[in-house]
Amino acid sequence: MNNIEDDLVSEFLKNSSYRLDEGTRMIKISLDSISESDIWKKPNESSNSIGNQIAHICGNMTQYIIASLGERDDYRNRDEEFSMTGGFTKSQLIQKLEDTVKEAKIILKQCNKKQLIKIREVQGFKLSGIGIVIHAVEHYSYHTGQIAFWTKLMTNKDLGFFDGRDLNIKNEL
Repeated sequence: MNNIEDDLVSEFLKNSSYRLDEGTRMIKISLDSISESDIWKKPNESSNSIGNQIAHICGNMTQYIIASLGERDDYRNRDEEFSMTGGFTKSQLIQKLEDTVKEAKIILKQCNKKQLIKIREVQGFKLSGIGIVIHAVEHYSYHTGQIAFWTKLMTNKDLGFFDGRDLNIKNEL
């Protein structure tokens, strides 16, 4: 691999890890804003609790990054992620999430160009390693938004994800 390719791979993986850290940060803020009893509440029967969302995020990240990209056996039980109605406290869910993200980031850090272009089958989809990383990061962000939205509905408060940052700064050319 030449230097530009090395730099691109490194930058892609570094930014993917950063996005995972940002999702974790936002989910932790959301969980800090709700009570223990709110973890397993559902907005309605067609939706999932925050506990279900975190179990699902961990299951998906384990299947896509840890098992597939990390070339390990896949033991995911997706249906269980949505059928759970308890069994984990807030602190246990946060620990499960942090442990899963940490393990996924270790695999990302070890990835090389060959692993990122290799085609694999995950959940019946044929994806390159890059496709797997994009899916996992996008999936995490999607559910982070759902958790934040449900938290805001329960608490009627802004979560302050970007407190202290001026988000109105214009891009420089």
